[in-house]
Amino acid sequence: MSIKRGEKVTLSATLLFSPYPQAYFPQLCITAIVIPGRTIGSLGDMVERFSDNQRIEGTIPEMLDEALLFVKRNMRTKTIISPTTGRRTDRTDYPITAVREAIINALVHRDYSIHTEGMPIQLIMFEDRIEIHNPGGLYGRITIDQLGKIQPDTRNQVLASALETLGITENRYSGIPTIRMEMEKYNLRQPEFLDERGSFIVKLYKESKNDYEDMSNDEETNNLIVFCKTPRTRKEICDYLGLNSVTYAIQTYVNPLVEAGVIKLSIPDKPKSPKQLYYSVEREE
Repeated sequence: MSIKRGEKVTLSATLLFSPYPQAYFPQLCITAIVIPGRTIGSLGDMVERFSDNQRIEGTIPEMLDEALLFVKRNMRTKTIISPTTGRRTDRTDYPITAVREAIINALVHRDYSIHTEGMPIQLIMFEDRIEIHNPGGLYGRITIDQLGKIQPDTRNQVLASALETLGITENRYSGIPTIRMEMEKYNLRQPEFLDERGSFIVKLYKESKNDYEDMSNDEETNNLIVFCKTPRTRKEICDYLGLNSVTYAIQTYVNPLVEAGVIKLSIPDKPKSPKQLYYSVEREE
C-alpha cells in the first residue's frame, strides 16, 4: 500500500493513519441514532426524536470500535439461567459478531468517490431492528441474490488489503455468510439486504424466527400479502379488508408487515405521501 500518490497522501492512508481524517473529508464518518419506535419520525415518551445520537469519527479502526460501543450501549442484555445446569448466560438483542461484520462491510465497501463523499454511513437502531446504510450501493456485477454465494468485485481493493494486514478483516468474502450464520444461531429471522437508490442497506431484526413464521402462517395475513402482489393504495387495502377506517387498516394490518420487510412502500422516503402504494415481496427463507 502506497502512502502517497505523487505528492498527495492517498485516501486509504488518510482513513487508516491520519490523526483526524474528517479534517479533510468531514462526511466520511458514521452517523448513529436510536429511534424510540419502529419508523423514522417516531417520538419517545418525552417527545424526543432520538434516544441517542452520535457522530462517529476517526480512522476506520476507530470508527468500527466506536460504532460497536454505540450499539452495545443501546441494546439490552438478557441474563438467562439454564434450568438444567444452573449456569448463567448473557445474551444481547443482536449477535455482536453479526453487527461487527455489517459495520466493517460498510466501512470497507462503501463508495469513497467524489459522488458520495458528502454522504456518511448511517447506523440506525429502531425498536425492532438495526439498519446500516452504506453509500454507493452494490459494486460490480453481483446482485442481491448472489450475496455470500459467489466472489464479489471489490470496490476498494487497497483498503481491504490494508485492513486484512492490520488484522481487522479477513478479506475472504465471508462477511455475509457470517451475518446469516450468527442470526441463525440466535434464532432470529434472517437479515435483509437491499440495494436501493445508490445505497446498500443491511437490516438485522430483533424478531425471533418463530415469531416471524407464526405471522407467515396466519391466513388473513397471507391473503393480504397475495392481494398486495399488485401495488395497492391505502383505500384499496381498506376496502379489501372490509374496514371503514383507512388509518386503522394501515396501522393494524399493513404497518406490521412493512416493519417485517414483507410489504414495501413505493415511496419509502415519504411514507405519508398520498401517492403511496404498498406491494408485497418474496420472503427470504
